[in-house]
Amino acid sequence: MEWFNLNDNVNLLALIGAATIILATLFVAGKYIKQMRDDKSEGELIDTTWDGIGEYKNPVPMGWAVVFLLTIVWAIWYFLVGYPLNAYSQIGEYNEEVASYNAKFESKWSDPDYDTLMGMGEGVFLVQCAPCHGITADGMDEKAADLTVWGSEDAIVDVIVNGSKGLGYPLGEMPAGMLDEDSAKAVAAFMVQEISKTKTNKDSSLVAVGEALWPTCAACHGEDGKGFMGQSPDLSIYGKSSFVVDVLNRGKMGSIGNMPAFSDGRLTSVQKEAVGTYILSLSK
Repeated sequence: MEWFNLNDNVNLLALIGAATIILATLFVAGKYIKQMRDDKSEGELIDTTWDGIGEYKNPVPMGWAVVFLLTIVWAIWYFLVGYPLNAYSQIGEYNEEVASYNAKFESKWSDPDYDTLMGMGEGVFLVQCAPCHGITADGMDEKAADLTVWGSEDAIVDVIVNGSKGLGYPLGEMPAGMLDEDSAKAVAAFMVQEISKTKTNKDSSLVAVGEALWPTCAACHGEDGKGFMGQSPDLSIYGKSSFVVDVLNRGKMGSIGNMPAFSDGRLTSVQKEAVGTYILSLSK
């Protein structure tokens, strides 16, 4: 039989090991069988008995008790001091590397010019935004918001007529139908001319009409359009990249899904500004 070839060292060692295990098992089993057959119970009984049946005292061995107490002390130290405060972790190392990289990135691009922001913004847009908004930012047949009108007068009209929700401001969402379309155009003309940073409009003759209607908007946004210290969107920065950055940081609940908030560190402040600059350029 080839498997029983004792000239093979592996077979020989396996056979010796098996024989050793069998002999050790027989020896230990025999010892305990003899002990159960011949030994008599000894020891000190507790004071209480039940129908003449007593119970032996079984105190915990001193060594066991000491080890048990030391284990408790060690566990308290480990979870409160030893780990994770002073211990290595892969997540901690990753966070340190990301923080170091972001610091270098922010330092390198601390004061980018317009062309740099445009190039960076387009790259970030294609990776982070295009999957939902499309590479042309038109929203892919209303599957997402049309970003080609962001920062424009038309976008304000659309928000006034159709409402806006999902930015998480304390004053809540803006309902649709607050004004009719003609009134919305007038308010948009006034807002971009007098409140926002755009300072240009399509029809200057509508500014006076829009100013008369502005109190409807000022109830939530304030006379100056700054949103009552964060209670609602700050319209005074409309037309600037910082308005887009605010939406990126908050996320937005859309009609077909939710845009996640980009305040989780996946984009740096410079990258957000770059995305805002690029998006606003699409409406010009």
